[in-house]
Amino acid sequence: MTITYEWRGQVDDDALNALHAEGFGGPVGRTDWRSRLERHSLGWVCARDGAELVGFVNIAWDGGIHAFVLDTVVAQRCRGHGVGTALVRAAAEGSRAAGCEWLHVDFEAHLHAFYVSACGFRETAAGLIAL
Repeated sequence: MTITYEWRGQVDDDALNALHAEGFGGPVGRTDWRSRLERHSLGWVCARDGAELVGFVNIAWDGGIHAFVLDTVVAQRCRGHGVGTALVRAAAEGSRAAGCEWLHVDFEAHLHAFYVSACGFRETAAGLIAL
């Protein structure tokens, strides 16, 4: 397995919808990812094994110095091999190069070791309102 990572890589909606469904559960959606990313994101990172999309992370931002990690997903067959950590590292590098000073993430408790221990985020107080 040789994984390549690309900041603002080409996105195939069908492939990303399938990966998203595998990673987060549920049916394969019909999201127009390319339009959504171009409209709302600072950048994103695609991980590929050859031509196959095996990982993805989206980076939203405030237009200034704050960037936000969303939709981190790795294909089941590639988990446990550092793909997710490399995705987040590439996203941090792209965000830094764009002038951001802070990269934020919120996550569920079962992802604590990934984001804090593996990716190097520090814990902060945060709030959330379900809408």
